[in-house]
Amino acid sequence: MTPKRKELSCFQRGQIIGAWKMGTTLRKIAQMLDYPHSTVQKVIKAYKDYGYAKPPPRKGRPKVLTERNKRALLRVVKKDRKAILTGKILYTITTSHTVNSLLTFILTLILYKEIKNNLTDSTSKVVSEKTIQRELHESGYFGRVGARKPYVDERNRKKRLNWAKERKSWKSEWEKVIWSDESYFRLFNGDGRRWVWRQPMERYKADCLIPTQKSKQDGIMVWGCFHKNGLGPLVRLEGRVNSRDYINLLQGRFLPYLDTLGDKENFIFQEDNAPIHKSRLSTEWKANNNLINLPWPPQSPDLNPIEHLWDVLERKIRARGPLPKNKEKLWQRLQEEWLQIDNSVIQTLVDSMPRRVAAVIDSKGSPTKY
Repeated sequence: MTPKRKELSCFQRGQIIGAWKMGTTLRKIAQMLDYPHSTVQKVIKAYKDYGYAKPPPRKGRPKVLTERNKRALLRVVKKDRKAILTGKILYTITTSHTVNSLLTFILTLILYKEIKNNLTDSTSKVVSEKTIQRELHESGYFGRVGARKPYVDERNRKKRLNWAKERKSWKSEWEKVIWSDESYFRLFNGDGRRWVWRQPMERYKADCLIPTQKSKQDGIMVWGCFHKNGLGPLVRLEGRVNSRDYINLLQGRFLPYLDTLGDKENFIFQEDNAPIHKSRLSTEWKANNNLINLPWPPQSPDLNPIEHLWDVLERKIRARGPLPKNKEKLWQRLQEEWLQIDNSVIQTLVDSMPRRVAAVIDSKGSPTKY
């Protein structure tokens, strides 16, 4: 094999160009300076076409992945955003606040190796994990904690969309709604974060979401309500709550609260579609007590501002140390922080309703950022 020649220096290129300017033929220059004729020809052509009297700028090393390979890589990533990122073993990171840097480093190596193997299987292209990482980042794909949202099937998507369209012109009407919900507060053992591959604008795409599930961790179930001008009671629920328990709650805690509002016949009571809310006993009791219900679309926590109030409550508890370690201390902390929620927070949440409705319409009934 003929050894590869070195790049000509600026002086050597200057010799060729100078001789050519003196009228020497290319063949004569090649013989005189002992360069291949093709080399002399390329130097003169570069000088004539672009004025290069020194080595022309290079594009650098060609990229390992072609455009076709890049498209294949993105197909591999988007095919299963969750399983690929978790190495197909549904790896869960459960640190309390931030992900440990060493764990993140180890997990990252596993993730890129898995993607590399899948790319090799589909294209027979062998590349390094570093190349995979660089190409994904250049295309805008990063590992991000998946947003947790309930799964919305096609039938319920249409119901959500129709509900939002019917109320897209509501403004002051939202001020007459009393929002209610149950929420489960776990003892603070971890966050159970799951990661997905996505671009910044894809946070709420259906295949980037982590469907929420009922938790079996130890904690407390509570019921609460509020309207634009103030908080209602926060009630601790014990054991499995049935329709009679729910009626007793409304009778003993909600109706006294409603009596304090004035013009109570003008208020609309919101509750979700839980079985205890929609049972025959509960429906008859509400009718007998003249409670007007706001029709509610299924799988729609993003339309209920009290969900954000639960988030506010949990953040306030986390901000105080030490974190409660048993149910009684957790319940005490919940009551204290509930009463400390500022009215401006409540008013902002109710004022967000037109935007929430618009977001559901924009998403055609799919989950939104709320």
